Amino acid sequence: QVQLVESGGGTVQAGGSLRLSCPTSGYIYSTFCMGWFRQAPGKEREGVAFIYTNYGSTVYADSVRGRFTISQDNAKDTLYLQMNTLKPEDTAVYSCAADPGPCWGRRSQTCSGGYCFTDFRYRGRGTQVTVSS
Repeated sequence: QVQLVESGGGTVQAGGSLRLSCPTSGYIYSTFCMGWFRQAPGKEREGVAFIYTNYGSTVYADSVRGRFTISQDNAKDTLYLQMNTLKPEDTAVYSCAADPGPCWGRRSQTCSGGYCFTDFRYRGRGTQVTVSS
């Protein structure tokens, strides 16, 4: 049974940085699509960044490209999201997710950020990130 528990959230001033972690207890095969979603109060959940663990290929939402970096540490079985130059509009609950198979071919026309949270088999409960102005 795969369990995803995020950590690393907190409150930071605009322009600051945070690194979120998502270790997996259980197993994540080398051919998983893993990613980060976020949901702000009153807004739709948004797909932020994704990585295909087999090739290390990544996908980013336009809103975070150039500021956020998704990465994996296979030795520690951990997914990371490095967030730099944070803005108040980045305030949200951030959740990690994993699903067997590559990331390409699962893009959605209906979900914000192009990926649907409910399409991922394993989903964490999230960690709060608050960016003050």
